[in-house]
Amino acid sequence: MNTNAVLNIGIFGLFVAATLVVVIRASRNTKTAADYLAAGRAFTGPQNGIAIAGDYLSAASFLGIAGAIAVYGYDGFLYSIGFLVAWLVALLLVAELLRNTGKYTMGDVLSFRMRQRPVRAAAATSTMVVSFFYLLAQMAGAGGLVALLLGITGKGGQAIVIAVVGALMIAYVLIGGMKGTTWVQIIKAVLLIVGAGVMTVWVLAKYGFNLSTLLGAAVDNAPKAGEKLLGPGLQYGATGTTKLDFLSLGLALVLGTAGLPHILMRFYTVPTAKEARRSVVWAIWLIGLFYLFTLVLGYGAAALVGPDKINAAPGKANSAAPLLAEAIGGPLLLGLIAAVAFATILAVVAGLTITASASFAHDIYANVIKKGQVEDKDAEVKVARRTAIVIGVVSILGGIAANGQNVAFLVALAFAVAASANLPTILYSLFWKRFNTAGALWSIYGGLSVTLVLIVLSPAVSGKPTSMFPTMDFDLFPLSNPGIVSIPLAFVLGIVGTFAGRPEADHDAKQAEMEVRSFTGANAAKASDH
Repeated sequence: MNTNAVLNIGIFGLFVAATLVVVIRASRNTKTAADYLAAGRAFTGPQNGIAIAGDYLSAASFLGIAGAIAVYGYDGFLYSIGFLVAWLVALLLVAELLRNTGKYTMGDVLSFRMRQRPVRAAAATSTMVVSFFYLLAQMAGAGGLVALLLGITGKGGQAIVIAVVGALMIAYVLIGGMKGTTWVQIIKAVLLIVGAGVMTVWVLAKYGFNLSTLLGAAVDNAPKAGEKLLGPGLQYGATGTTKLDFLSLGLALVLGTAGLPHILMRFYTVPTAKEARRSVVWAIWLIGLFYLFTLVLGYGAAALVGPDKINAAPGKANSAAPLLAEAIGGPLLLGLIAAVAFATILAVVAGLTITASASFAHDIYANVIKKGQVEDKDAEVKVARRTAIVIGVVSILGGIAANGQNVAFLVALAFAVAASANLPTILYSLFWKRFNTAGALWSIYGGLSVTLVLIVLSPAVSGKPTSMFPTMDFDLFPLSNPGIVSIPLAFVLGIVGTFAGRPEADHDAKQAEMEVRSFTGANAAKASDH
């Protein structure tokens, strides 16, 4: 193993040791379900906003988008725009209302005025599927990153690395719960934004802080793309199908955030609706700043490294940011930036795992299997911990299969599932009085099924050299992202199901209570909830 690899492992080891200390200290106060699943609702708006930014700025944001901009230019930056605009939907439509209505999970809100058991089961199923797709992306990013850092080119070695990341993730969740995971998110968000900011200033300084000079250098160093790097169409403009694919991708990105369970669950970690609003404002500022950095980092990688060298690296486009760090700051900066990228992956997978395990424990175990009659107050936490282990193992296996895929693209698939299965049901539950259990089930299961079938039959999975299974060919659906078909269909299914089913006996009273609670915060869950 070369000196650089030892340096990289040393920096990463320091980060893991420091965050494990934080997680262990945070776990001392984790006694009840509210502590484990919602961090005792003890975080302030700014703290939670930084943690949300940490949750949202995943490997897709740092590795995937920087790589997409370096290789595809303007078309790659559209990921950044989509991810950022999505926050306006989350802020205006769901953030405060969800926090006021729920307790721990999305299932709390969706089942509030419905039949509890079937709707909670559906919400938990959707949460686990979205979390799994998101986990795939993070694990794929981990494999490519370590291949670059340690010079591990074999798939077997990368698989071992993915397994190590999965094991660390499970440790964070088992030990620290939501409180420990939130502190890891905060530390990681600060490191990521500062690291990206330093690299951005460094790159701009090389070109006299003149963005035009930087863009010109990027064009000069990308002879195949040339001027196309600065305009739309390099990735999504060749045919009518690719333009439609871009529209589908944009729709999934903009509408997906408001349906992501691990982002929605963050709003339960603050004590009041006012703090929930402050959380989103802080998150938007931090996320917006970071996405401006990605523009400079992406074009900087094109100018200083070159698309050909990036595509030839073990992690392909995902290697753009680390290769840029090495080009401007040598092995030390590469090690630091790689450690930040690892921190990003670890923190996000921990957040996803606790969301999925909390949903299973609270919605499936406590409310479906036990029908809300859980005698042992620690039982829910025990089930959540066991579920976290199972999810960790499944995500490791999935990550090994998805290794080499562009992580920004994989996350876009998770957004499509979230926007199709969750968003219609959330909006109908909050704003449509007539909406009932049948509508919720049609919307969740219908949206989920359609999206999954279209993804399996898309070029993302088979039929192309860049597909997940390039040697197979069953791509019957022409678009890589199914959002343009699956999202409207899920909204329609919710309407059809509502008119096909009957409202519950206490529908009007429950609807009125939900309306009052969602808009005023009356009787919303407090930190003392057990």
